[in-house]
Amino acid sequence: MSTLQSATELAANSISIKGNLGAVAYGLAAIGPGVGIGLVFGHSIEAMARQPEAMPIIRQNMFLGFALCEVLALLGLVVPFIFSA
Repeated sequence: MSTLQSATELAANSISIKGNLGAVAYGLAAIGPGVGIGLVFGHSIEAMARQPEAMPIIRQNMFLGFALCEVLALLGLVVPFIFSA
């Protein structure tokens, strides 16, 4: 009886560890896009301040860079769910 109980506890702990690893993986995956988004917006504001006449082109590239960084964050959210199955 105790062998069955310990096997059940081991399986429950294994599931718990997988869930925690997914959370850690997403936390680490969110660092890169967070830094990237900060750099994109910071440098675009600096570029607009230096050349106001180029603002439409800079703004377009800023939103493109933001979208690409955000895709990395969303991939980091989805990947732990894919590999947990």
